[in-house]
Amino acid sequence: MPRFNTLMAERLALMVLALVLVGAGIGWRQPMNVDEERFLGVALEMLQSGHWFIPHRAAEIYGDKPPLFMWTVALFSNLSGSPSIALYLPGLFSAATITWVLHDLGRRLWNRRVGVIAALLFLATYQSYSILRTGQIDSFLCLWVALGLYGLLRHLLLGPAWGWFYLACAAMGLGIISKGVGFVPALVLLPYAWAVRQRWHGVVAMPGQAWRWSAGLLWLLAGCAIWLLPLLVSIAQGGGAAELAYLKEILLRQTASRYANAWDHREPFWYFFVKVIPKYWLPLVLALPWLVPAWHRQLQKRDGRLLLLLGWVALVLLFFSLSSGKRKLYIFPALPGLVLAIAPLLPWLLKRWLQRRPAWRKGFTAVALAWFALWFARGWVEPLQEGRNPHDTLMSEAARVTSGAELVLVDWREGHWLFARQPIVHFGFSGQSRIDAAAYWLRHHPTAYALIPATTLGRCFSADKARRLGETSRAEWYVVGADADNGECQSVAPSHVYHFAWASPADSLPALHRPPLP
Repeated sequence: MPRFNTLMAERLALMVLALVLVGAGIGWRQPMNVDEERFLGVALEMLQSGHWFIPHRAAEIYGDKPPLFMWTVALFSNLSGSPSIALYLPGLFSAATITWVLHDLGRRLWNRRVGVIAALLFLATYQSYSILRTGQIDSFLCLWVALGLYGLLRHLLLGPAWGWFYLACAAMGLGIISKGVGFVPALVLLPYAWAVRQRWHGVVAMPGQAWRWSAGLLWLLAGCAIWLLPLLVSIAQGGGAAELAYLKEILLRQTASRYANAWDHREPFWYFFVKVIPKYWLPLVLALPWLVPAWHRQLQKRDGRLLLLLGWVALVLLFFSLSSGKRKLYIFPALPGLVLAIAPLLPWLLKRWLQRRPAWRKGFTAVALAWFALWFARGWVEPLQEGRNPHDTLMSEAARVTSGAELVLVDWREGHWLFARQPIVHFGFSGQSRIDAAAYWLRHHPTAYALIPATTLGRCFSADKARRLGETSRAEWYVVGADADNGECQSVAPSHVYHFAWASPADSLPALHRPPLP
């Protein structure tokens, strides 16, 4: 019992450290980038409209991502009453859970010391800090990937443990309805199959269990069915063309098509290895010149644990590198596997570095403590440096100068919708400029106004009758009324018109619109 209590205290201390590092400044943060603005807006619109299975962005169907992350943000918003805090709680929850997973796996595969090292390495890595502190899907996706990898390794290296295998499959299903790549833990089955065939040490062979392996697919589908089943039922009962188009978009175009031929963030094959890993996997990459030979020696001893971990990390990197679309956060799910492969070798490596240089020991400890302290301090400093979201300021001014009248959005960004203080009209988020449609709308609704970027203002409106509001999203924005129409745009009715207004006035969301910065 004393040993169990010590273990639990150790694990709790690591999880508290994760919460402290990732949660620093959480009450001061405000959504500042396009992803955070979009996902928070979708979650709040779900709460307002009750459209849970088909997400919407300013009344238009949003078909880029499955809804599980937005559901979670909506739930936390409802419970906490503070959307700007709720946006970051999924990442905070992920940080604590992944820390627990790494500590437990390190302890079970090697010993308690390795478990502590694995958890600390994960929290010390720059990419962990930079992603888990954000209100983005990838901070939540890594939770399901880590749980999937945990269950699979419990089964493949410490099993047979079919319950953990099925839990891993269900976690992957939930990962898929968070983001389509949630299945990546299953890639570990490839090095496992090789290790079993070659009789490597530490892997558990389970021949003649085909029906049990197949049942894992059912658990994965059960995880996906939490969203897909009610979605299909609702579409079958009354879905129109837009709902059917959404189903096709989310199941086909945003998954296989986007992977094979991405239309955004196109980067070369070597992008992650040259532009991302050297920076975002600090300080781990500094040890690679010593780790690579050490890994090679362990693999020569046919250590199945390292084969599965390193093989999985390599396959995840290869999987994302083969896609033409790449962002620095895509490879974050590989990080837990990497730190587990590093942790058992770190004591040997530190002994090798410090044994001949005793004076360096205190220096190393001081640097490690300072590294964590700086991450914690940065969590409080960043919100002060960033200040108020410029879209918040812009839309507040727009409501003031138009006296809260209906506002037409042209070439808009998610921040304009999220921080809107008045009813808005738009003609679709994607596609070309809608300034012709804005001119048509103002001619038929003379009490309305339009928010237009400077780059397209002169096509339909006189600049001398426009009022400058400010600059956001690398654009200068002006508000115009019907009197600014220069008559040069054809009067063509738009094919799609979307109306949206937040049910509560902006002042009812002080945590979102007015962050409590000192």
